[in-house]
Amino acid sequence: MTNPEKTWRKSSYTAPDNNCVELAVGEVETALRDSKHTDGGSFAVSADAWATFLEHAKSGGFRI
Repeated sequence: MTNPEKTWRKSSYTAPDNNCVELAVGEVETALRDSKHTDGGSFAVSADAWATFLEHAKSGGFRI
């Protein structure tokens, strides 16, 4: 995401020590970063890729 005015949010399942991933969801892409190192950078994936990831996760596709 090139817009520096992102709205970052954490999961409601965040551990008490705040060790989590934060998201900034946009229309075109979703950015992710480490909540403990917010100035350490982030990476972004397309909206389609994020939707596919969520679909796979919700269907149990990552279970070992």
